[in-house]
Amino acid sequence: MSFSFFWSRAFLLNRHLLWLLFIINFLGTIYGYYWYKNQLIYTMSEYSNWFIFVVPDSPTASLFFTLSILYLLLDEYTNSKKRGFLRGIIEVLGVVTSVKYGIWAVVMIFAAAAQGDAMVWQDWMLTVSHLGMAAEAILFIRFFGFKLIHIVPVAIWTLFNDFVDYKYYVFPWLPNELEDDLLAIQVFTIILSILSIFTSYLGLRYRVISRN
Repeated sequence: MSFSFFWSRAFLLNRHLLWLLFIINFLGTIYGYYWYKNQLIYTMSEYSNWFIFVVPDSPTASLFFTLSILYLLLDEYTNSKKRGFLRGIIEVLGVVTSVKYGIWAVVMIFAAAAQGDAMVWQDWMLTVSHLGMAAEAILFIRFFGFKLIHIVPVAIWTLFNDFVDYKYYVFPWLPNELEDDLLAIQVFTIILSILSIFTSYLGLRYRVISRN
């Protein structure tokens, strides 16, 4: 069996694998929202309630990807070719946010460690899980049916999320070691948003070209 098999449609769209990814991402989403529990409580007490929609970044990313996997499962069971506008938005959100926050979280963990923050087992768990988020988004992007019209509103929302995070200081809580690096983190986050959006566009272009 060649390594290319693990990149193939037959392997990645296997129902058993899709169900496994769905369960893992679903449970990870629940755990992620629990991880943000204290920040969500603080946000609701100190800010307007609508800010809670921009606080739990990683679990919301895994939520969108979980829904994207669910769509693929429905396709496998129903042989449906129907793709609505909402599905396209969810798929792009699943790709963009999974790539963005998958990479962002790992960089923050190691940046803090480089400045003296002790690495504990949760950090290694978060590193593996967030790298997995980015990897699975890139692996499955070619099976999603979104179009350019779906990328545009997601791009606007993603950059608006960054604006709210660093304008009102509702970004994910950082280790103390990174508090004096906030400007650099803000710039890095915006650049990462743009690169993640561009990743979704490249995925769209690759899918279109591969069909011609």
